[in-house]
Amino acid sequence: MRRAFSVAIYPRFRGRALLIRHTRLGVWLPPGGEMEAGETPLEAAMRELREETGLLGHFPRTTEIDGVPPGFLGYEEHPAGAKGMHMNFVFACDVDTDEITPCAEFSEWRWVDSMAGLDAPRNVGEFLHLALAAPST
Repeated sequence: MRRAFSVAIYPRFRGRALLIRHTRLGVWLPPGGEMEAGETPLEAAMRELREETGLLGHFPRTTEIDGVPPGFLGYEEHPAGAKGMHMNFVFACDVDTDEITPCAEFSEWRWVDSMAGLDAPRNVGEFLHLALAAPST
């Protein structure tokens, strides 16, 4: 089975995190995407955040465990059709503005502190909770 390594980023600003309504999938997700050859998960998270939203993130230490990259919240995997299995590294970061420069991958966005009224996979809400509770920069 093919494996696609990807990242998801929960950018935080003033107690809320950014979620986007993914155009193709029609659900609310954090910004993110597939890792490029030679990238670490953290490098991919910084790149995807900038490409998809125009934001620059500050990734805080979320654990004192040696070798864990800043901002890392956890890992999840899910089937992704023809792409095989998505193996997804999840990060939180802080941003200096809530001004978004959207890309074609999403039609709307919201800064949220809960999943109330949003159609999303269950783990999006679970990671949102972790992201909002994680240390800040």
